[in-house]
Amino acid sequence: MIFPRNEWEKFRERIASLPMQAQWWKRIFLGNAMDVDMDATGRVLVSPELRNAAGISRDTVLLGMGSYFELWDAATYAAQEAEQMKGEMPDVFRDFSF
Repeated sequence: MIFPRNEWEKFRERIASLPMQAQWWKRIFLGNAMDVDMDATGRVLVSPELRNAAGISRDTVLLGMGSYFELWDAATYAAQEAEQMKGEMPDVFRDFSF
């Protein structure tokens, strides 16, 4: 996940306030977070460690998810999306209107 700074602060506070039984997940979310920079052309520079952890090899998909972005390996995303499309739409969308 990629957060603008102000959204990251909100997310960080929510994670940090979780009870002790979530301590390992707090470590995973907060301990592996890193700042990333933009280069002169506005590209986000993602460290090799983060690319490796996310399984990103070359081509990517950047999804706007409201208050944050998700960065996926393109092939992994396509496979996950195809798998989800095979199933039923979740009940929460039954009465949803566009």
